[in-house]
Amino acid sequence: MVKAIHTNNAPQAIGPYSQAIDLGDLVFVSGQIPINPETGEIVEGIENQTAQVLKNLQAILTEANLDFANVVKFTIYLANMEDFAKVNEIYATFLKEPYPARACVEVSRLPKDVSVEMDVIAKR
Repeated sequence: MVKAIHTNNAPQAIGPYSQAIDLGDLVFVSGQIPINPETGEIVEGIENQTAQVLKNLQAILTEANLDFANVVKFTIYLANMEDFAKVNEIYATFLKEPYPARACVEVSRLPKDVSVEMDVIAKR
């Protein structure tokens, strides 16, 4: 059974999609960008943007009674691969071993012209 996950502790969807979809064993969390859910504003700076994206993902996982230890796959989208080291440094502070599988790609543009977006797949 497909169940939508929703929390006010992460930004509201800016299109026709759910923050996450719970399939029982797997939870697919939609791409999160660095919007502060309290203000609706995009945070500035790649380090702050990365931390905000991870906080948004964490809030959605929490709503699904999960955390980063349940994440099996991360996808990171960067507007500039030059930011990879900074993003990786912040990312590492949110996760513990064993780290999930991951892909990181540079894209030509992200929603609202942010610098980073991430999505995850988690397993119960």
